[in-house]
Amino acid sequence: MIKYDDKVYDVVIVGSGLGGLACGVMLAKEGRSVCILEKNKQIGGTLQTFARNKVIFDSGVHYVGGMEKGQNLHQLFTYLGIIDKLKYRKMDEDVFEAIYLKDDPTMYKYAQGYEKFISTLAQQFPGEEENLRNYCDKIKSVCATFPLYNLREGEFLEKLEFLGESASSFIDSMTENPKLRSVLGATNMLYAGEEGKTPLYVHALIINSYIQGSFRFVDGGSQIAKHLAKEITSRGGVILKHAQVKAFVEDGGVITHVELEDGRSFKGDTFISNLHPHNTMKLVNSPLIKKAYRNRMENIDNTISTFYINVVMKKDAFPYFNKNFYYFDTENVWRVGEHTEENWPLGIAFYCSASSKSETYADAVTIMAYMKYDEVKQWENTFNTVANEQSRGEAYDEFKKRKAEKLLDAVEKHFPNFRQSVEAYYSATPLTARDYLGTDDGSLYGYSKDFNDPIRSFISPRTKIPNLLLTGQNLNLHGVLGVTVSAVVTSAHILGMSYLIQKINNA
Repeated sequence: MIKYDDKVYDVVIVGSGLGGLACGVMLAKEGRSVCILEKNKQIGGTLQTFARNKVIFDSGVHYVGGMEKGQNLHQLFTYLGIIDKLKYRKMDEDVFEAIYLKDDPTMYKYAQGYEKFISTLAQQFPGEEENLRNYCDKIKSVCATFPLYNLREGEFLEKLEFLGESASSFIDSMTENPKLRSVLGATNMLYAGEEGKTPLYVHALIINSYIQGSFRFVDGGSQIAKHLAKEITSRGGVILKHAQVKAFVEDGGVITHVELEDGRSFKGDTFISNLHPHNTMKLVNSPLIKKAYRNRMENIDNTISTFYINVVMKKDAFPYFNKNFYYFDTENVWRVGEHTEENWPLGIAFYCSASSKSETYADAVTIMAYMKYDEVKQWENTFNTVANEQSRGEAYDEFKKRKAEKLLDAVEKHFPNFRQSVEAYYSATPLTARDYLGTDDGSLYGYSKDFNDPIRSFISPRTKIPNLLLTGQNLNLHGVLGVTVSAVVTSAHILGMSYLIQKINNA
């Protein structure tokens, strides 16, 4: 039996989320010996899937953009060696996002492709075509200033001119029509957008990717993790599960090894943490990490969390919708997170899972609504792990049931008789996300971005310890595309940016 802890790896990666796995593939492809350590029994972080009643649900990846040939995510997955192995389905081109505003029965439609996006909304908002065209032109202009997003050599950000503008004020400046403003801002639930805070660039980078081409992974996003893992292990890399790191050990100005909770240790020349930066710092006891840096990592706000129910549908009872639905019960789509116990939920996201079993009927539906961590804080000293499911108590179960029933009631307003199609449902809270995905408060998308202080939430992969790097959704942008680009940024510190970008584009 191999004694892994006797070997000195070129790179030890802590955490097997998409960022850690993508870094692992890039480095293994270039001949580095790679060891990835994962605390859970399943790799992938938010790529994880799970089954209930023999039906597959995603933990976090409900759809992606940029997967058309020649687009950024497609090219990245081509370089990573997995594009031809993935099963994915393009969403409806005429309407991939269906938006319903308060007290308005109209389905407002996001169509794929910029020209179709413009013409579709222009039909619903006569006289607004020029404004819609200006909106799209600005979105594309913002995206052009991020070289790595476009797989060009450079820093993640090229110009500062778009950092000092909020997404909400930008949208307001594009049109005087209040309803169109709401429609253009409605997808802020994809990045936990906040009025007067979330930068324009976050909105632009995310919505551009989906307008270019939106896709669902058939039978779940865990296939990404599975195929990335095979790319790593086929090159001699090691991925260990049930391996929870308790410390990065620094000696002589560098990390020499990591220690695990079970007593094992792993040595390496370079270490990459795919953990939340704040949680990484908790594991590093070194004078090289200054208090000011630790405080910064700790005090940047995280985005809000979510409550969701994963619904198993009765066989052939509910149609499969190849589009997403967003419902708002508030006049201001930017303030969905400002709910109270009485008026929750103010906004709902409704996703059908893509299954290989049928393209006509849905077997799995995920329904999500914002939830603040404070709402479950009274149970924060209870912990679940994949290996050890424990009850958090009767009061917690009652809380979840009450919230789930309220969410189902809200869905029933839009899909009459939805409940009759339900075989079973399973709910989850911010504590679920905290325990399985490793964020302190179950944050949906990691660090919150603020246009008032944009540089503060740009986290460099480098730390003051020269052989300790960071990766993951907190660095630049969340989501499958954002995290993969962040993995490029991290890996480039080892491989060289020019070299790596050339490799990606020539794949």
